[in-house]
Amino acid sequence: MTDVVYVSKCRIERRGGPIRAAHLPAESEPTLYGVHGAVAEHYGVPPDSFPAHATTLDHVVAAAAG
Repeated sequence: MTDVVYVSKCRIERRGGPIRAAHLPAESEPTLYGVHGAVAEHYGVPPDSFPAHATTLDHVVAAAAG
């Protein structure tokens, strides 16, 4: 077995409803996650009840495509 090279230390802060702030390494400001469009509709979040933000799925897809 090899030694662990890196452990990501992240903290997620719930901000109400679907809004979460991710405190990530090497970022001075938190990354906001939420819902928008069809995802908001799927989860029953009424339009204009929360600001639209990218979902965690959006970030996973962007990271995999990068």
